[in-house]
Amino acid sequence: MSTRIKVIFYSLYGHIYHMAEAVAAGAREVPGTEVELLQVAETLSDEIIAKMGATEAKKAFAHIPIADPKTLNEADGILFGTGTRFGSATAQMQTFFDATGSHWMSGALVGKAGGVFTSTASQHGGQETTLISLQTFLFHQGMVVVGVPYAAQELLNMKEITGGSPYGASTITDAQGQRLPSENELAIARYQGKHLAQVAAKLAAK
Repeated sequence: MSTRIKVIFYSLYGHIYHMAEAVAAGAREVPGTEVELLQVAETLSDEIIAKMGATEAKKAFAHIPIADPKTLNEADGILFGTGTRFGSATAQMQTFFDATGSHWMSGALVGKAGGVFTSTASQHGGQETTLISLQTFLFHQGMVVVGVPYAAQELLNMKEITGGSPYGASTITDAQGQRLPSENELAIARYQGKHLAQVAAKLAAK
């Protein structure tokens, strides 16, 4: 049987979308893995998105299906990606988490692999607090939390400014969002996707 992985993200300007694509690509490297790329529903109005200058950016991933929280239990492993808001998850991702109470009640996600990834505007903008706060959702659902081990050599890159930590992949966007994920950051994201898919396959086989 194939291993089913869901990569679920919230992106406003496209940075997390690019990271999600890399995570999904990494997961697809594992033979026998089926990967579904999904985005959480937007809670901001079109007017607000326009005022934030994100209308055109969001068109790039408008084709990605909306994730249904009721179907999380179909996956063997799930990766969640979202930007940072004051050192924590976006309201959109938190709203998605809040809609998963039935899984918590039934234990439907217990024993499944879970991981997280994020972005910030600045180098020290709360990436690690966001990743750890996202992981609390995984713990409460009884999931097996999968990070990025230092076997990913890109975590040790000291030659450039880069995101990425043992808690999850990440990228730095710069104040106006002009910086897209670097190759080093994308490599960490691909590693995380592949690593989680491998762990999920082992857990599903038990």
